[in-house]
Amino acid sequence: MEPMLLCLGEPMLEFNARGDGLYQPGHGGDTSNCAVAAARQGAAVGMLTRLGTDAFGDSFMALWARENVDATHVGRDPDAPTGIYFVTHDDAGHRFSYYRAGSAASRLSPSDLPREAIAAARVLHTSGISLAISQTSADAVFEAIRIARDAGTRVAFDTNLRLNLWPLPRARAMIHAAMAQADIALPGLDDARRLTGLDEPEAIVDRYLAMGPGVVALTLGAAGTLVATRDERRVVPAPRVQAVDATAAGDTFDGAFLAEWLRGADPFAAAAHANAAAALSTLGFGAVAPMPTREQVLSFLAAGPGAGG
Repeated sequence: MEPMLLCLGEPMLEFNARGDGLYQPGHGGDTSNCAVAAARQGAAVGMLTRLGTDAFGDSFMALWARENVDATHVGRDPDAPTGIYFVTHDDAGHRFSYYRAGSAASRLSPSDLPREAIAAARVLHTSGISLAISQTSADAVFEAIRIARDAGTRVAFDTNLRLNLWPLPRARAMIHAAMAQADIALPGLDDARRLTGLDEPEAIVDRYLAMGPGVVALTLGAAGTLVATRDERRVVPAPRVQAVDATAAGDTFDGAFLAEWLRGADPFAAAAHANAAAALSTLGFGAVAPMPTREQVLSFLAAGPGAGG
């Protein structure tokens, strides 16, 4: 089956600190996380990226094969590594340390893009991280968006602001240039406050709707998601759970939201499903391992309030 959802971005091998002082290996990278999350919700998904010809790159190829994520358009680079990152935890939450300079994914360029596959997909998903990691990657993102728009493929975009990668003024200009060409905006509240200079969620979704997207799903953490279209808006509440690690919860939301939207759900129903998937993903450590299947999400939703313990 040809992918309905194509995710463009940088995969990174993850090492997540455990309570015993050891690091648990896993897989991360925002758009790869989104792809796996969407695949576990039953969507036909593919990745657009580059990996090193190293053991970490092999590990991603094996992961995507297990998760039914199409890797036909993943390039392998013998001269650049697959990126890695470490996750540590303290009272303030989880912290990331990245080792990605010169990664294979940062060498992605417009000439690497599978134009026919992008045109054939229903949704292209990418993020601010893909704009930040290199100039060639940013060029590839904007070219992929152009191909998608010319073909009628919808564009979904997550701000995923990482200020350790670039200064805020440049991030704001580039991210909002991409947002202006998106159909589905998937910002987080903290990112959006920094990028827009606005504080109130209602004002933020007004700003993003004015830029061009027809759907804005502004994630509010424990408060849920403010979903807005041209005609309607409301906060979709998030279920309460005893979270242990929020790594990739936002990426899980993106994947589950897009998978449900591709099934025909309206944005509000898609957000309710995605909120539940994101909540369940916080019950274990790491980005990918705790991501739920669609059956688990539906069972959790059917159980009602209090199901998360």
